[in-house]
Amino acid sequence: MKPYLILQLRPETEAADEEFAAILRRSGLASDEVKRVRLDQTDLPADLDLAGVSGVIVGGGPGCVSDPPASKHPTEARIEAQILGLMPAITAQNVPFLGCCYGIGILGRHLAAPVGQGQYGEAVGPITCTRRPESAGDPLLEGVPDSFTALVGHKEALEALPAGATHLLEGARCPIQMLRYRDRIYATQFHPEADGASFALRIRVYREKGYFNPDEADNLIARCADADTALSGRILANFVRHFARD
Repeated sequence: MKPYLILQLRPETEAADEEFAAILRRSGLASDEVKRVRLDQTDLPADLDLAGVSGVIVGGGPGCVSDPPASKHPTEARIEAQILGLMPAITAQNVPFLGCCYGIGILGRHLAAPVGQGQYGEAVGPITCTRRPESAGDPLLEGVPDSFTALVGHKEALEALPAGATHLLEGARCPIQMLRYRDRIYATQFHPEADGASFALRIRVYREKGYFNPDEADNLIARCADADTALSGRILANFVRHFARD
């Protein structure tokens, strides 16, 4: 099998390592079946050949594409430029792509859809995702029921569906929880890799990043610990299984 390319955007090593382990666990991939690139530490390889990978998985991160450019830390700005610079090739070549949380903002920005912080941000914790009629027959939702629990925590969100995209999953607070562009390019607002333990660590790492009142950290950890997110993880496993190629 050609490896999957996992692009990570988190500059905090503890959070990045946990996210990588969570992606492997939920996807069923082994470490020798992936190429891991931490964009906070290195640029994308100059000789990157997308034909040589089964697909691309993009993790989350503390950055927001909708933040004013002048407010972005140089590392965040470089990470954003790197992943946005790859998106034209991904869409032109129809490379299998799954963007998780930050990834939906990246895909939306690339497709000229509105991404902002004024309407659909969600507090850290569990939500219910509901399938839309358009999701029938989608391979990433095979074995996924009409509604399930997932974990979120984001300041920005898509404010409208990109042209040419299909709306697959919705939520009560944030309408666009999952979309498909063409037939191989996907993004989720929630974290399909994450369980309660994942969020417990992230809450500790990001408690001063403005996602929540730091005094609420222990209560948020407890709320996330009780959430059964196994079904949201099936989306990640289905992506890997469906697009694996020799």
